[in-house]
Amino acid sequence: MESSTIESSENQADDQTRWGEVISRKRTMRALLGVEGISFVLAAIIHAGMLVQGYAHREAMIAESVIGAVLLVGVTITWIRPHATFSVAAVVQGFALLVTLIGAWTIIVGVGPRTVPDIVYHGIIIVVLIVGLGVAWRARGTESE
Repeated sequence: MESSTIESSENQADDQTRWGEVISRKRTMRALLGVEGISFVLAAIIHAGMLVQGYAHREAMIAESVIGAVLLVGVTITWIRPHATFSVAAVVQGFALLVTLIGAWTIIVGVGPRTVPDIVYHGIIIVVLIVGLGVAWRARGTESE
C-alpha cells in the first residue's frame, strides 16, 4: 500500500511539472504573438507616414494592419479559449507568414517598398514567424494537458 502512495505522489508531481510546462509554453506563445502583432502595427504606422517620414506606402500599410490585427485577435482568442492556444497560434501565424511572404515577393518584383528597413524587417519577421509557427505546431497536442 505504501508503494502505491509513493507512486501516486510521483505521478502527481509529474502531472504538476507537465502542467507548469504547458502554462509556461502558453505564456511564451502569447508573448510571441503579441510581439509579432505589435511589430506589424508599428510597421503599418510607419507605412502610414505617421511615425517616420519617407516610408509611406499605402498597400504595405493595409497589409501590415491586417496581419497585425489578425495576430492580436489571435492572442486575445488564446485568453478566451486557452485550451486552443497552440492551434490558434498556428493558424494566425500561418496566415501572417503567408501574407508576409507575399509582401516579400512584392519587394523582389519591385511592386512593394524596397527600402533597407523593409527588406531587413521582412527577413527578420519571416524567421520569427517560422519559428513561432513551428513551436505552435509541435505543441498543439499538449493543449488539453
